[in-house]
Amino acid sequence: MTSITGIILAISLMIIMFGMGLSLALADFKRVVTYPKAVFVGLISQIVILPLIGYLIAIGLNLSPTIAIGIMLLAACPGGATSNLLTHLAKGDLALSVSLTAIASLLSIITIPIIVQFALVEFSDQSQVISVDAVTMIKQLLVIVIIPVSIGMLIKARFSIFADKMEKPVKIASAIIFILVIIGVIFSIRDVFMDYLGEAGLPSILLNITTMLIGFLLAMLFKLTKPQAISISIETGIQNGTLAITLATIALNNAEYSIVPAIYGLLMFFTGAVIIFMRKPLGVKEKA
Repeated sequence: MTSITGIILAISLMIIMFGMGLSLALADFKRVVTYPKAVFVGLISQIVILPLIGYLIAIGLNLSPTIAIGIMLLAACPGGATSNLLTHLAKGDLALSVSLTAIASLLSIITIPIIVQFALVEFSDQSQVISVDAVTMIKQLLVIVIIPVSIGMLIKARFSIFADKMEKPVKIASAIIFILVIIGVIFSIRDVFMDYLGEAGLPSILLNITTMLIGFLLAMLFKLTKPQAISISIETGIQNGTLAITLATIALNNAEYSIVPAIYGLLMFFTGAVIIFMRKPLGVKEKA
């Protein structure tokens, strides 16, 4: 990909993160205290179980280095604005979802460099190992994630009426941007996309379904409410594909690593739609 394309991807993600910030307030972070068990279970599912499942899928299916690294890169990313939107539509605990997204995004500044570096060393040909500049990656995450979210939160705090009015349009715009990003990535790697589709499709859907199921079952095992379990399931199984694509093209400078996130980004909407459909008939409001 060209540097211009990379800049467009980064700007697209910043818009999405800004939109997420419009739905956040400092009070949301107090939910870490209010729901400590739910937050703990959610973070364990995202930060520990998700990368572990990604690694097991990579070695279990004997994936090529490109696909394996793509899986691990995706598994290293936190949930994003899409997970919050799907949680809302699926009648999950939106406040918990937003809190998990925010906390996991902050922690990802540390966890992404560690997981990605491990994946590069583990799966790449040792003569072609790519060196990742952790400091540069952290700077990129700060600029792309933390600052836009903070600006969104600041606007929410000072101009709440405006933020409330803009929240829905920005979410819609974020979804459109995300789809355009996926289309753009597929187009840019069209020469090798079909070659990798067969190999990347199965691990992508396995990662999505397996992590969502484990997240839900773990939440129920800890006796959390069903809305909380739905939130944890979606936060664990719906990853920030745009962030993964951006890191692949900018930080790792290899568009082929974005094949898995691109395919995953398409498939996750189908599984998300299934959850929404299953939850829609439930007219009874459940306790949070």
